[in-house]
Parts: sequence; C-alpha cells; structure tokens
Amino acid sequence: MHLRSTLFALSIALTELGVAVPVQDSPRQRLLDGLDLPTKYRTTKNPYTPGYKDPLDKAIDTIGNKLDPLPYRNGLGASVLGPWNWERSRQSPDLVRPPSTDHGNMKNMRWSFADSHVRIEEGGWTRQTTVRELGSSVELASVNMRLDEGVIRELHWHKEAEWAYVLDGEVRVTAIDYEGGSFFDDLKKGDLWYFPSGVPHSLQGLSPNGTEFLLVFDDGNFSEESTFILTDWLAHTPKSVISKNFNLPPEIFAHIPEGEKYIFQGRNPGKIDDEKPTGKGVKKSKYNFTHRMLDQKPKETSGGLVRIADSKNFPISKTVAAAHVTIEPGALREMHWHPNADEWSFFIKGRARVTIFASEGTARTFDFVPGDVGIVPRNMGHFVENIGDEPVEMLEVFRADEFRDFSLFQWMGETPKKMVIDHLFADDPKNGEIFWDKVKTAEKDEVTQPDEDILSPPSYADEL
Repeated sequence: MHLRSTLFALSIALTELGVAVPVQDSPRQRLLDGLDLPTKYRTTKNPYTPGYKDPLDKAIDTIGNKLDPLPYRNGLGASVLGPWNWERSRQSPDLVRPPSTDHGNMKNMRWSFADSHVRIEEGGWTRQTTVRELGSSVELASVNMRLDEGVIRELHWHKEAEWAYVLDGEVRVTAIDYEGGSFFDDLKKGDLWYFPSGVPHSLQGLSPNGTEFLLVFDDGNFSEESTFILTDWLAHTPKSVISKNFNLPPEIFAHIPEGEKYIFQGRNPGKIDDEKPTGKGVKKSKYNFTHRMLDQKPKETSGGLVRIADSKNFPISKTVAAAHVTIEPGALREMHWHPNADEWSFFIKGRARVTIFASEGTARTFDFVPGDVGIVPRNMGHFVENIGDEPVEMLEVFRADEFRDFSLFQWMGETPKKMVIDHLFADDPKNGEIFWDKVKTAEKDEVTQPDEDILSPPSYADEL
C-alpha cells in the first residue's frame, strides 16, 4: 500500500513538472495508441481532440496553456503512433494543426537562432542565420553576437553593409568614414548602428555585463567567416612589406598575432573624450553612424506601438530600413504587404502566429517565439497576431532605403463603396453596409486591437 501511494505521488509530481507519464488509461496515451476516448475524457475544450470544432481557426497558445499539439482539426486527422517531439511541436502548433485556410506548397519561412551553430570565443560568442540556414532569406542575413565587459570584436570591415540593433547592455563603436573622418559612440539597448560597405569599424562591450546585439547584413549570402579582419590581413602580409608600410624596423612586428583574433578580451576603455586619438591628421567624421531607435516618440496605435528608422530619420542607412513594433495581447499587426523588399523579422519577446498569402491560392501559417527569424517575401500578404499573454516585441527589417507597406484596411476605405461591396458582399448587402461603416474612415492602424467581444481567445481548462 505504501509503494502504491509513493508511485501515485511521483506520478502527480512528474505531471506538474510537464513530464508525460505513460499511464495506459491516460487520455494522452489512449490518443497516441489510436484508441477512442471514454466518455469521462471527452471534452470540447481541448482543440487537439477528434471532436473539437473551430470553423474560425482561432489562434491557440499551446505554450501558455500547456497544451501538446496533435494533428486533429474539425473532425479530421488522427493520433500519432511514431516518435514525436513534443517541445518542438508546442512551439509550432500551426505546423502540427494548420488553419483550414492554409493551402499549397510554400518554402519554409521560419528559423530559430537556437538551431544556429554557436562560435565560442574569448569572452563572447556569435551565431548566424543566413541563406544557408534559412533558404528563403535571400535579401538579408543576420548574426547574433555577445561581448562581455571589455571584450572586443576586432577592427574589421565587410563588403556588405552592416545594420545592428542593441538587444541588451552597452557597447562602444568606432569607425572611420570614406573621407578619413573618425567616429565614436556608446550605445545602449534599443540603439542602432549602420556601417556602409567597406567602412572599417570595431565593437567593444562596456557595461558590467557587456552587451548582446543583432547584426543584419544586406545580402543573404553573407558569412561571418568572410569578414576582412585586421590581424588576419597582417598575418598574411610579409613583414618586410608591413615594415615598409609603417616605416618601422621589421623587428617591431616580430610578435604581432599569427592569425585573426576575431573576439578577444581587451582592456576596459575610459570615456570617449579620453580615448580619442589626437594626431594632427585626425578629424571628426561628418556622418552619424548611430541612431537611438527606442528613444523615438512612437506612433501609438489601438493595439501597440510602432517606431520606424530608415533613411528619412537615419540618413546613413541607405540599404536597410526597419520598424520596431510592439503588439499587445490579443492585438494584430494588421493585414498588409510590402512592395519594395522582403520582410526579415526578428522576435524579441512574446508569442505570435503569421499567415503568409503567396497568391495562386497558396497560404501557410508559422508560429514564432523569442529568438526566431521570419521571412515574408515582398508583396506577399500577411499579418502578425499576438497569441500569448504578454506583448510581442519584434523588428521588421528590409533591404531598402525606406519603410513601405500597404494596409488592407486603408485600401478598402479608399476604394469606392460599390466596388468594395460588389467584391465581397454581393450576396450579403446588409453585412456589406456594416463592413463599409467600419472601413470608410480609411485610417491606417498598423497594430489593431479588436473589441473584447470579437474573436476573444478561448481558454483551455483541460489538458491531455
């Protein structure tokens, strides 16, 4: 009797920890075995059961509701008998149980930095997402980098332009421009920098915990291994040539690094004014390579906040434009498309789902969590829906000089009423009038918060 009580208590404890206990009579195990559920287990509250009906294809927050997705939808589907990755499936429930509106073949448009190879260096690390990791990321590539306090990403340059967003901490950037002017700045969370092609620069972690940032390059084929690095260049140049170049005896260079340093521990710098070179040929750059994005006054929408940084307010950034978007719980980054570039998205916080419409009746839905990258090719219609219980914070980045999008809501309101109703409500004029009264203002609302009684998210009290 004591053993039975102990096993029962252990089973309860493991269940609370999220560990699936293989009890034969449990509803989950019965479904996995392809068996019917007894009456005592049947429920319409859990969407991953055979009898669950949802013709509206509402979003399901499997993480927040601690649900394990199974491929059941509106009476269709079957259980899973083979191997199944519950953790992965829970992060992408709309791949396991796609909305009924998904159709056709579409490339993968999602990648998680958690699946990217990490290069570990002295006091830091780096990982990348390029066209090699995400085949649809043809216009932009990205590197996520971490530098501890005082750690340096050594002096280098790229053939691609580099745009960056500081995710946390503080970082010092240095550069020289095409005319030889020098630039220095200290950046914090939410700040940007942009270095055009060929501009040499360096990065160094400042705060007690250093910094972490996201780098975006204006070519999907970029590789962090293809960087032009100072120490690597000198290591592959005869010392006789280096001696002539600097007009110094060759022995001066006897102990320079034998290869690239890339990321390495440096000395903590002082204030910029104390560190600036003072040689007679030194001059200040006339360009500003940095921008305080989160210090901008945001556009306040009904469902969140939008900040845009492009060549209009960050003039040096000629090949990359971006928006920082906050989407409150239940709100929607409205249905829209971008005519001038692919959208490269990075999710910083929250949980979201995105359906991409690719014409020819093709549509596919993807789910995103922090650290994920998403692609929406130019001109493809899409939305971003917050399906969690906290705000979604995301970056929309484009290989373009200006941020541009078309709003479906605005388009409807700026089209003649008869044209709209004849398209959508020819057989339902009463509801057509209701629709027209809503859209006729043609007011763009990039992040839309619907009324509480409009498609409120369901609650799932029962978990299998």
